[in-house]
Amino acid sequence: MKAVVTTGNGGYDKLVYKDVPIPELKAGEVLVKVLAAGMNNTEINTRLGWYSSSVSESTNKTSDSKVKKAPPKNDGGWNSETPFPFIQGTDCCGLVENVATDADSSLIGKRILIRPCTREHGFDSLDNIWMGSDFDGAFAQYVKVMASEVFDVDCDWTDAELGTIPCAYGTSEAMLTRANLTSGEAVLVTGASGGVGSATVQLAKRRGATVFGIASESKHEQMSGISADKLFGRSANLIEELGEQSIDLVVDNVAGSSFPTNLKLLKRGGRLVSSGAIAGPIVDLDMRDMYLKDITLIGTTAWDEVVFPNLIQYIERGEIRPLLAKTFPLPSIAEAQAEFLLKKHVGNFVLIP
Repeated sequence: MKAVVTTGNGGYDKLVYKDVPIPELKAGEVLVKVLAAGMNNTEINTRLGWYSSSVSESTNKTSDSKVKKAPPKNDGGWNSETPFPFIQGTDCCGLVENVATDADSSLIGKRILIRPCTREHGFDSLDNIWMGSDFDGAFAQYVKVMASEVFDVDCDWTDAELGTIPCAYGTSEAMLTRANLTSGEAVLVTGASGGVGSATVQLAKRRGATVFGIASESKHEQMSGISADKLFGRSANLIEELGEQSIDLVVDNVAGSSFPTNLKLLKRGGRLVSSGAIAGPIVDLDMRDMYLKDITLIGTTAWDEVVFPNLIQYIERGEIRPLLAKTFPLPSIAEAQAEFLLKKHVGNFVLIP
């Protein structure tokens, strides 16, 4: 089969489109023909080694030119060392083509989504491994996963539209679940035009929240269909616009210089939840803003058991809609990642094998 193999930390030259063997099934596994593979910040971050503690800048500033001159980062992956060379790709809409002898044969022929976050020691442990980060993923014609991570979905969406869902919407639903967002609360979503951000706006609205989003003003018109109650530009003075202690929950995957303001916006007993830091992982934290207001800071990587089944139900009931920004053929992955980093799009990019 054809696949994009990421050979190590570095620039686009580390993305090699080549022939590799079709995965061989082991007990409990299924073979999936990849129909569409969504693309996320995490694949770029992993290639760059951005998760390393030695990196303090944003994804964009941790550029291809810099990493070409830097040594490999042993702690550059989600679970410390990345298993190079390997196949990335966290999102997959696919067709089950074969199953191991002990797996459910009724899955064969079904169009499915793959849950990329595997809780290998069960849901009572927060230990987790990720497809496309800890083991081979969907930037290929075929991928194998445990049968437990395959969910058939009945809807009229295209393969590419379904390919926008797993990582972005799963991450968003995981954050809102862990933060226990309830109807009537006020939510601020940073980076609201991105994959996770735009998903969070939709998922927070379906929970009955009042949703404020931050995104470049040039994208506000494109975002009109996802029903944020109000959108602000990146340069807006949110203390003046919203007022201190006006927000119940901040969903912040941007971090960077805006972090102190986000804490001031939170009400007493408010929460800030995060699963990323695209503007920079090192932030200024005034502890007084946290402890004097009884603020809860919540980090999320491991998904709770309800998260992915919930998403399947939302899709099948028509409660969310995909935001497909653009598709690219799989061999054009470097072009897709370069355009992704321009951040001119709303929603998700998807690769087609």
